[in-house]
Amino acid sequence: MPIIVNLDVMLARRKMRSKELAELIGITEQNVSLLKSGKVRGVRFETLEKICDALDCQPGDILEYRPDKLL
Repeated sequence: MPIIVNLDVMLARRKMRSKELAELIGITEQNVSLLKSGKVRGVRFETLEKICDALDCQPGDILEYRPDKLL
């Protein structure tokens, strides 16, 4: 999939644990884990907004587009 989730990188930069983020934004640790692993098919803008607010970052710091290159 060409969308890469860098949530684990941002958590490390902010020295925050998944559990703390989950509590701050009101979702389960399991859902944070699924987001970190990229095993979700979508994310609500409201959730993305809360993550960005909690981590003091932009959506582009968390989500990255890497197109699949076919040669």
